[in-house]
Amino acid sequence: MARACIRLFPTVSHSLWVRSATHVEPSLLQRALANAPERSTAQVARPDEEFFVFRVGDLTLGVRSEHVREVTRMGPLTPLPRSPSFLLGVVGHRGEVVPLVDLLRFLSQGESKPSNRSRLFISESGGQVVGFLADHVIGLRRIFVADKMPAPAGGGSTQEFLDGVVQSRELGALNLLHLPRIVQSARQKSVAR
Repeated sequence: MARACIRLFPTVSHSLWVRSATHVEPSLLQRALANAPERSTAQVARPDEEFFVFRVGDLTLGVRSEHVREVTRMGPLTPLPRSPSFLLGVVGHRGEVVPLVDLLRFLSQGESKPSNRSRLFISESGGQVVGFLADHVIGLRRIFVADKMPAPAGGGSTQEFLDGVVQSRELGALNLLHLPRIVQSARQKSVAR
C-alpha cells in the first residue's frame, strides 16, 4: 500500500514548490488590485494640537494646553498701586504670589467683571507664572492644524498676540492666543511703569 501512495503522489523537487508558492498568476493579481480600496479612502492622520478653551466677556479664546498649569477658583485679590490697568493685582496660590491679568483689558476689548463663577487659570511660560481671569471654562479641545486660519489683517495691536482663528460649529469663532507673547508683553509693560 505504501508503494501505491508513492506512485499516486510522485516526489516533487523543492525548487518547484518554492516557485509555485511565490508565483501568482497575473489575472489574480490584476483582480486583487482592481478590488483594492482607493488610496484616497484610506484614513490619513491629521496633525492636531490641544487647546484650553474659555470665555472672557463675548470672546471665546483658546491657549495651548501645555501653557496651562491649573484651573482654580479665584481667591482674595490684592490690588497693586500704580500698576497697568490690565493687571488686576496679585493672588496667593499654593505659596506663590501670582499676578492676575485681565485679558479683555490687555487686548483692549473691554473689562472683565470678576464674579463667583469666574475661574483663574494659572499659566507658566518662560519661567513666569501668571494668572488669567476666565468668565467660563469650556475645557480642552483638539484642533486640526489645517483648520487654523491666520489672524485677520488689520486686527490692530491684538493681532500680534493671535496664533490663529478657528471656526467651530459648537463655539463659533475661536481666537487662539499666543500665550508666551502675552506673558512677555505684560511683563515688559508692568516693569516699564
